[in-house]
Amino acid sequence: MAAGQSVWGSRSGFIFASVGFAVGLGNIWRFPYVTGENGGSAFVLIYLACAIGIGVPILMAELLLGRRGQKSPPFAIAAVAVEAGLSRRWSWVGNLTVLTAFSILTSYAVVAGWVLYYFYLALAGHMLAPSASAAEAAFAGLMADPLTLVFWGAVALVGAATIIASGVQQGIERAVKILMPMLFALLVALMVFNIFVGGMPAALNYLFTPDFSKVDGGTFLAALSQAFFSIGVAMAGMMMFGAYLPKSISIARSALIIVAADTLVALLAGLVIFPMVFHNGLDVAAGTGLIFQTLPVAFSRMDGGAIVGAAFFLLLCVAAVTSIVGLSEPVTGFLAERLGLSRRRATLVTFAALFPFTVISALSYNNWSDVAILGQSLAYWIDYLPNQVMLPVGGLLIAVLVAWRVPLWISENELNFVAGRWFRPWSQLMRYVVAPAVFMILLSGL
Repeated sequence: MAAGQSVWGSRSGFIFASVGFAVGLGNIWRFPYVTGENGGSAFVLIYLACAIGIGVPILMAELLLGRRGQKSPPFAIAAVAVEAGLSRRWSWVGNLTVLTAFSILTSYAVVAGWVLYYFYLALAGHMLAPSASAAEAAFAGLMADPLTLVFWGAVALVGAATIIASGVQQGIERAVKILMPMLFALLVALMVFNIFVGGMPAALNYLFTPDFSKVDGGTFLAALSQAFFSIGVAMAGMMMFGAYLPKSISIARSALIIVAADTLVALLAGLVIFPMVFHNGLDVAAGTGLIFQTLPVAFSRMDGGAIVGAAFFLLLCVAAVTSIVGLSEPVTGFLAERLGLSRRRATLVTFAALFPFTVISALSYNNWSDVAILGQSLAYWIDYLPNQVMLPVGGLLIAVLVAWRVPLWISENELNFVAGRWFRPWSQLMRYVVAPAVFMILLSGL
């Protein structure tokens, strides 16, 4: 461990932080609406295959690069490349992952602002909607109000910045040990609530009875992108968390726990949201506004809906903040190393740079909604480029670097499997399945 290097205080702290980064709006907001847009259960099966078969091996590769390099992603990859006798130019893979994290944050902060705003409405007693048209009108009103979008997006950024500025153990680790159990408990409670209210059989059928007639190349790319987005692969956060990881902690076991928890939360989110949607005859393919246009109606039609709605949006607030923390940490760490700044100053620079881009993202929904690039809206490109292009490309480059360029002895030493026989299957999987699969999915989807 490098002198002065931050480190996780415990294995549970690392797991909670990593799960907190992986488990977020990607599971509870993005997974249900992407599932709705891509036909339901067939997409879910492909997503599960991508998460387990591709996400776990690449997550292990990210963590081993971070722990081996002991720095922020660009510097960590450069250090591993030099040790392996490769060019330092491989550091551009790390630069890409940091840029991806920053790009996702510009839109993520706005969506986190939606969540905070709806939680505020729930506490004020104004969140419930008597009809689908009323809920859609309320959400459209929010989208048309740039000042409200910018204000609540800024609140989300300030909350995350406060945690990051406090450091690894005192800030991130302490916060997630409280927030993550709360998130799981709220999700399970809402799922059990749905069992008694209704809509669960239709939701189970929608999520787990596949219709492969709706599958095409775009479905596979959407599933891979969702797996990467949800787990946190190729967006620098896991590599940064790996840099804080003591040698005594198993990377393989940690990766399996992180992906299992992340997948469980995504499926739980589906079993929270879709029963409410089906029970109330709402539209499963409502897009990015799914939970905001459908759930206020569902909550208004149930006994105690105001309390349940407030609990649900509190859950989303927790998910939003933990994910912003995970996305921001590698950007902050990179700036601290690159510019020689303290953690607090690097945090200030990161969020000061993020804010104007967050404003642009907010304006893409209203004042700049008519701006078109190559026939698509600005909002489309802000979402599409980082999620559907940069994430898979970053994952592919990480897979190629670790599977084909870094000497096997480095990976074997860093992974340090308890049962050594597992290293060769992982290595072969990375070389002959993961890297080609990501390449083919990216190619067919684009």
